[in-house]
Amino acid sequence: NEYKSYLSRNILALKLFGRPCSLIARQMRTSSDTTDVHTSQAEEQIRNLRKQIDNLENRIEADPEVIDLETKISKLRYQKGHLERAIIKEQSRRMVSFPTFFASKITDVVQALYPGVNAKIEVGPVTTKGKAADYQTSACFLLSKEISKSGIKCNPKQVAEKLKEELSKNITCIDKIEVTGPGFLNFYLKNSFVNEQIQDVLMNGVRAPGCSKRMKIVVDFSSPNIAKEMHVGHLRSTIIGDTIARLLEFMGHDVKRINHLGDWGTQFGMLIAHLEDKFPNHTQESPPISDLQEFYKESKKRFDTEPDFKQRAYRKVVALQAYDKETYAAWKLICDISLREFQNIYDRLDIKLEPYGESYYNSRMKGMVKKLEEDGILTDGDGCKLIFVEGQEVPLMVVKSDGGFTYDTSDLATMTVRMGEWNADWGIYVVDNGQSLHFELLFAACRKIGFIAPEQKVTHVGFGVVLGEDKKKFKTRSGDTVKLRQLLDEGLERAEKKIRTKEAEKKERGSGGLLTEEEIIKCRDAVAYGCIKFADLSCTRTNDYVFSFDKMLDDKGKTAVYLLYALTRIRSIARVAGLTPEELFQSATRTPIVLEHEAELKLAKTLLRFAEVIEEIGHTLLPHTLCSYLYDISLAFTHFYDNCYCVEKDAKTGETLHVHTNRLLLCEATARVMEKCFDLLGLKTVARM
Repeated sequence: NEYKSYLSRNILALKLFGRPCSLIARQMRTSSDTTDVHTSQAEEQIRNLRKQIDNLENRIEADPEVIDLETKISKLRYQKGHLERAIIKEQSRRMVSFPTFFASKITDVVQALYPGVNAKIEVGPVTTKGKAADYQTSACFLLSKEISKSGIKCNPKQVAEKLKEELSKNITCIDKIEVTGPGFLNFYLKNSFVNEQIQDVLMNGVRAPGCSKRMKIVVDFSSPNIAKEMHVGHLRSTIIGDTIARLLEFMGHDVKRINHLGDWGTQFGMLIAHLEDKFPNHTQESPPISDLQEFYKESKKRFDTEPDFKQRAYRKVVALQAYDKETYAAWKLICDISLREFQNIYDRLDIKLEPYGESYYNSRMKGMVKKLEEDGILTDGDGCKLIFVEGQEVPLMVVKSDGGFTYDTSDLATMTVRMGEWNADWGIYVVDNGQSLHFELLFAACRKIGFIAPEQKVTHVGFGVVLGEDKKKFKTRSGDTVKLRQLLDEGLERAEKKIRTKEAEKKERGSGGLLTEEEIIKCRDAVAYGCIKFADLSCTRTNDYVFSFDKMLDDKGKTAVYLLYALTRIRSIARVAGLTPEELFQSATRTPIVLEHEAELKLAKTLLRFAEVIEEIGHTLLPHTLCSYLYDISLAFTHFYDNCYCVEKDAKTGETLHVHTNRLLLCEATARVMEKCFDLLGLKTVARM
């Protein structure tokens, strides 16, 4: 382009120079014959100039470098158009997060009006009752301070008025913008726009909000120990971790779900040495996992009280680390039976995980420690090798005084794999609050030694413990830890009993619509596992929560039972009208939706908050927000259903008099959003309940 511009400037210069030469020639023709020679010379000069112009123009057209550049430009323009179309198509697949949308618009206006002024703009939904705005921001208070620093004196209300004036020009989805109080900015969505967005949900489904960057994310959760049964202590990490992974996957990120198994170390030397005495065939078959756990307890007792056994256990550890054939075979059998038992639990709860035990990182530890020593990272202390981090009271112990590795060593090695080899953008550890100081130290140490790059992010997703109804740690009556398998079995038993009791009551009243045996089993599983998950997820994860089957199985209030039943009621409305979801979809393609009643619009606007709720949880990793939103939908739907007939019937004959298609379509949109929420929470839904 620069070369072409240079040639063009030459052409222009020659043309400009050519004009006065032509004028001189004409003047000379009118002079006496003595000037003929000069005239001829001038005309020759003109002809030469024209020839140069033609040559330069032809050179531009024919120059190989110019042709090559124009070809490349043409290709780039095509690629640009293709990418722009792809962006538009991708954006159409995403639902709008209105707080992000409005914040972006405000930021653009601020940058245009007050260059150099930067302030974090936050916009939130207005949840108060009555004819309030849909969204509001208090950003004008902060903006007025920042603007005043630049030398322009103003108050929040003046800033709000100016923003209102500019924003009103270019936001088409807004019915009005108003300034209230000392400087709050309120946004009201257009009803026609709300109608269009509900129609979009019906036509294109429930989609995630847009994300600025598709990240590679590692989520570490569940993490049971090999040779031990999963217990209630694993419940929260498993459920919370799965929901976080589901949500991030839904948002379009590349998520790797990691099950960090405790499958290496001294305890396996103890257990294998004990099995040699108690279970001689341990290299060909493994005892059941319940027996393994008892054998483990016995081996620990012997390790603490019998010096000879302790030495034999250490020798087994050395043999395992050297991959001795018999020792390794025994270890592998123990791992295999444990993994099968874990998978049975995961299948019941619909959890997907990739097992990566501590053994996976074992081969990397020696080289990692050597490199840390060479780099001068390790400090000697009482025979141990430590990593001290500024601001942390205790160090990481990388090598014990006996030369053995520790959990800290293993955690450092996992970081080299996840943030190094896998090059994850974000590492998430779903582990109880009791480990918060450990992860704070681990992350700080990894930043110090370069295992985590400045642009990479790591987060400890902590959670409280599960309590019994006595507000103490959840235990069996005998004081033992509650096995997760037993907990799930009890949930199934209680759920089935309640369902069959309800069915018996219906039959006694002579009510129709009894569930089939197959429907009872499906309903039992959905309710049992759903209520356990929802009770956990609906509490703020950082707090402890009380485990109570009676409260979980309550069909009133914010419980899985109530919400699952609410969904089946919504689905039943279309069945009463004699319409299938396919027929409703066809109706949505033919006729624009028109919602006018206050209750219709309130429900519709609640549904449109889905994207902003998902976006918020993507930042906070607090799943209870989604549970609360699901409950908000059910309340908005109840208000709508109480005030708006969907199907009008003759009170005497039961004959259908009128079907309000717009309202049925709103019911369908509600069901779709609720189903997506349930899916992200890991709950199965049922058609009838």
